[in-house]
Amino acid sequence: MQSSPSVVGDPSPPARAPRRHRADLVVGLLAVALALWVTSGLWRDPNSRAVSVNASDQALFEWLLAFGGHALTHGQDPLFTHLINVPDGVNLAVNTSITVYAAVFAPLTYLVGPPATFLVILTLNLAATALAWYWLLSRHLVGSRLAAGVGALFIAYSPGMVSHANAHLNWTAGWLVPLLVWGVFALRRPGRWLRGGVVLGLLVAVAFSIAAEGLFFTALALALFLAVWSLHPARRAQARAALPDLLRGLGVTALVAGVLLAYPLWLHFAGPQRFHGTGFDPVIHSEDLAAFGAFPRRSLAGALGWGTGLAPNPTEENSFFGVPLLLLAVGCFVWLWRRAAPARRATLAALGVTALVFAALSLGPRAKWDGHRTGQLLPFGLLDNLPVVNAALPSRLALVVAPVIGLLLAYTVDSLRTDPPRVRAAWTAAFAAALLPLLPTPLLTSAREPIPAFITAGTWQRYVPPGGVLTPLPLTLDVTPDGQRWQAYALSHGQGEFRIPAGFFLGPGGPAGRGKIGPVPRTFDTLMDQAGRTGLVPIITEGSIRLCRADLRYWGVAAVVLADRVHGAKYDLDEDALRRTATAILGPPKRVDDVWLWTVPGD
Repeated sequence: MQSSPSVVGDPSPPARAPRRHRADLVVGLLAVALALWVTSGLWRDPNSRAVSVNASDQALFEWLLAFGGHALTHGQDPLFTHLINVPDGVNLAVNTSITVYAAVFAPLTYLVGPPATFLVILTLNLAATALAWYWLLSRHLVGSRLAAGVGALFIAYSPGMVSHANAHLNWTAGWLVPLLVWGVFALRRPGRWLRGGVVLGLLVAVAFSIAAEGLFFTALALALFLAVWSLHPARRAQARAALPDLLRGLGVTALVAGVLLAYPLWLHFAGPQRFHGTGFDPVIHSEDLAAFGAFPRRSLAGALGWGTGLAPNPTEENSFFGVPLLLLAVGCFVWLWRRAAPARRATLAALGVTALVFAALSLGPRAKWDGHRTGQLLPFGLLDNLPVVNAALPSRLALVVAPVIGLLLAYTVDSLRTDPPRVRAAWTAAFAAALLPLLPTPLLTSAREPIPAFITAGTWQRYVPPGGVLTPLPLTLDVTPDGQRWQAYALSHGQGEFRIPAGFFLGPGGPAGRGKIGPVPRTFDTLMDQAGRTGLVPIITEGSIRLCRADLRYWGVAAVVLADRVHGAKYDLDEDALRRTATAILGPPKRVDDVWLWTVPGD
């Protein structure tokens, strides 16, 4: 039986058909089982559970799903909205808009609500990442289904992926990467550049609409890999012959993607409420060199107390491979290199350079070791001010290393098929020692405050005109996401629209023209934030009352609402201090359903 050519030109003989089908089924079941295992805490009750370490991002993605479906069914712009951050609105093209997910899953969002849809997508992302990598490996790169399964399952449930499963629907969409890799290498096939370019252009448009930062990293990694691979003496002739079709195909890709993304790109780079860079410090959000040899918290090793706090937060454990796996990866590389023909060495060299470069860039502008900054200037410091690069978090560049390790693992298992049993047994022990500590454990979840009956029963409609402004206390931000959760419920349950001041989004207002989370604070929201966090009523003067009422007029607020239980995504909030502060500014509230309500008369 003739094997199909691999993506990187290293064909491997396929296994027998019955064994292939059984292996495919086993890998598929493992992929789904692991996805359900990692997300099991949320499946207990999607509407009342939240990811403990990242409830704010979960609320944001639930809102994006609800808003996207609402925009689709009501003929609204899915990439710019005035429903939050009134009166300025929010440019969602420079945020993570997951437009494709919002559109595709809109029927499910209307049927079961945003929290359940969020959970379905998160679980599917993890399983689909494993299956997509398994498809690429088993159909194009290795002949052993076992090798493909080991590589694919490692990549899909690597520490970085499990870490980002803490509510990041964009970064867990790792299934896009193997499809993009396949699409690029498919362009080199003679006479297939036109169709391949169209397909790749569609993939690029989808990837941009789900995970633009991930698409950028994938493009950089592929460019570096191809450059090293093509310059190798064993591949130069092949690369030279394929270059014309590759360039034609990329031209078609750029045309197709450019047409589909013309409006999002315009909004991103020239639209209202845009900004340059992000509000995140690249020094803080960079990888600690020691983190590469550390174990992640959501793993078997972490459960045994071997985890560390070297990541900037629990959602950014982007390396954390552990020393055993690093040693295994080096051993795999050396083993494969010694046995490889010159053509395979070109692939190994390209993989090695790609991993080392991205690992180095992930360290950010200044080196850190075990939590301590050394002050050493690193390569990323020379790139940080470049357009697009300044919008990326350097620590996430380490995510590129996991697929490289997964490929080395798969190639090694594939190469051992003809070795003596004792050799295979030794390698099996090494794989077990390196991979067992990294087995994922379920995400930490906790109960979240229910949406008040004032919202779920539609009572708010009696106090807020259609398209009017309602604000919860405190105002909606990343650390206090109630407003967007309430709005998501109203939008997905056909109650109509109410708008809110502030919100969890990235917008202008940061230093040096960079972005920041939420709007520039005003007097009213500053006082409410202070009261909620400290439990103390701020000093309220006639001047501060006038400023607060001016803020409410600026936003056009019709109703101010305080729930009995306010959700603080990072810390507990004092509802009594909030009520007393609002009363000092607005007068006594009314009790309506299960909330305290202040109505704000119009001008």
